[in-house]
Order: sequence, then structure tokens, then C-alpha cells
Amino acid sequence: MTGDRGPGKVHLVGTGPGTPDLLTVRAAKLLRNADVALYDSLVSPEILALLPETARKIHVGKRRSRHTLPQDDINHLMIELARKGARVLRLKGGDPFLFGRGGEEAEALAAAGVPFEVVPGITAAVGVAASARIPLTHRALAQSCTFVTGNLRDGTMNLDWPLLARARQTVAVYMGLMGLPVLCAKLIEHGRSPDTPAAIVQQGTTPQERIVIGSVATLPAMAEAAGLRAPTLILIGEVVALRDALSPDADGHVDTVS
Repeated sequence: MTGDRGPGKVHLVGTGPGTPDLLTVRAAKLLRNADVALYDSLVSPEILALLPETARKIHVGKRRSRHTLPQDDINHLMIELARKGARVLRLKGGDPFLFGRGGEEAEALAAAGVPFEVVPGITAAVGVAASARIPLTHRALAQSCTFVTGNLRDGTMNLDWPLLARARQTVAVYMGLMGLPVLCAKLIEHGRSPDTPAAIVQQGTTPQERIVIGSVATLPAMAEAAGLRAPTLILIGEVVALRDALSPDADGHVDTVS
């Protein structure tokens, strides 16, 4: 791993929303030349297949409360591998600096004096919305877009509900499948119309993509009936209604992209 290349380096690489086609050129180049890859659960097998056969692959992913490695251990592992001279890729779904703990890991690397680079990726909200043909903003319907995480803690969500309930905006919710009933109930409680269009997309941009379209009032029951599973992205706002016009072959409820 060391050879004559001098000290190692860590690259915090965003791998985008799923499909390898949406990798940046920079990310694809780094994948082909890595010594070690520490990858999250949302990094697809197709992207991992781009790594050299000689590269060491270490799964450090997190799914809800199940963590392969605690965050402090991940930080320590990156630092130790780089100090041994390795070209280390820390592969993350979406973008490292948007709900990806990239900021925490960059802090740890900087404090340890380890050289690092952040390679941005297409974040899930942008990639999934484009794949589902739902604009995040629209001059007539949504003049802002808010990204939030929907993880439940003790059965509740600690979000700025008055802000999220405002009209003429799009709300993109990461990791919100389990908390979808709470999310929608809280939005209605704080003044968002129950008829506000809403969508949930499973495995967006991949061949397994499934889309459920409803309203804030109906989406939780529709998602449960469809049997959706993580990873998902939730989109709430008037822009969701545009999908019918932009997707003439869609049935407006559930469709699987083949």
C-alpha cells in the first residue's frame, strides 16, 4: 500500500443517489485507483464493482439503529489507513456534506493532520426528484426548497414545523419512511393543507425505483399499502402535481421503472 507514493490521503466521495451513471468524473477516476474503500450501505454494488480487484472493501454502513462501526471507529480507521500510505476512499451515498456525516469526518481528519479532499456527489433529493420528474422549484409553485431528515427519536421528530408547513415551498425529507405518519400529521397540525401533493420514492434513479403519489393526508396509508422499503425520499409540495404532465405514461400512484 505504501510503495514510493509517500503519505496517504482520504477522499470523502459522494457516489450520488444510486446509479453509477450519475457519478462525477472525479469520483469515477478515484474509484479506479483506490487502495481501500470504506463504504456506506447506500453505495450500490454497481458502484463498488468499479473498484480495483486489489482494493480492500470495508463496509461501515448505518441503517437506523444498526451501525456496523461507531462513528469514532470509522474516523480512527480512516486516519490509520491514511497514515500507512493508503489511498482511502470514504464512499457515501448522495453528497458527503448533506446528511452524510462528511463534516464530522472532515473535522476528525483535519484534527489528525491527515490530508483529505471532499468530492461532491449529486444528493438524493436532486437526483431522485429529477428521475421522478418532479421539479424541486418552480416559479409559479415553489420559490424555495428545504431539506430535512425524518429520523424518529423516541417516536417523535424534532423539526421546525411552522417553517415546513408554509405553502409555496418544496420539502424534501431524507430517511423519513418510518416516521411518515408523524411527519404528515405534524404538517397538517401546523397548517399545511391535507390536500398538498406528496410523493415518496423508493430507490430513486435505479432500476428498482418505485414512486407513490398522493397527498399529505393520504401518503402514509398509500406507502404502507405499497410495501415500500428504505431507502426512500419524500417530496411534499405543489410541484409534485406537475409529475402527471411531465410523465404521460405514469399512472399517478405506483410505477416501477424497468
